[in-house]
Amino acid sequence: MKNVVGNNIVSIESNWKFSGTVAENFDEHVKLSVPYYNQGHDLICSLSDFFVNNGSHIYEIGCSTGTLLEKIGNRNLNIEKQIKITGIDIEQDMILQAKKKCADFNNINLICDDIINLELEKSDLIISYYSVQFINPRVRQLVINKIYESLNWGGAFIYFEKVRACDARFQDIISTLYMEYKLDRGYTPEEIISKQRSLKGVLEPFSTNGNLDLLKRAGFEDITTVMKYLCFEGFLAIK
Repeated sequence: MKNVVGNNIVSIESNWKFSGTVAENFDEHVKLSVPYYNQGHDLICSLSDFFVNNGSHIYEIGCSTGTLLEKIGNRNLNIEKQIKITGIDIEQDMILQAKKKCADFNNINLICDDIINLELEKSDLIISYYSVQFINPRVRQLVINKIYESLNWGGAFIYFEKVRACDARFQDIISTLYMEYKLDRGYTPEEIISKQRSLKGVLEPFSTNGNLDLLKRAGFEDITTVMKYLCFEGFLAIK
């Protein structure tokens, strides 16, 4: 059954895809659905200053429409750093949107592929902005391991995820507050329910500790939370 989930996006139950109407309307939808979405981008750009040097290579895994890539490109252009930026996304429709947005940057390369299939070059910064949560849990650790191995010593992984609470009571509180957040942004109860139904079996968040365990098993020891609001959390992990 097809359902409207808001912002002119149509999805199918248990079959959320980042293509078609999602790619076309993604920017508007995500900034209303994810608290402090643009502020998270700004924070990542500020954090990048500590790790990006002249000649650095930056990856974004799950680059969607290229909004963050464009911001990082502009930030480093303004301070005259010569860097290489690679955006990776599994959805061709997203890559097409990103190519339009990043057309003026000759140092931004866009790849349409599954991260599990790619060999990453050595890099100083890797970003995943609400992307790993959509990677099947059976290969999630392999992806985090690959990220760790790609980083130069002293490089950073900036990792934003939707997270589950540590117990049922907190999960109930946070889920209710997040539902109210979306209602306050104009989504109808029907749209909210349709979105939840479309994400069944597609979005699989881990808890804060679950994400920390992924990072630690890969080899990261220096990890801190840099942003947190309800069920959304950003981590900074340094190799």
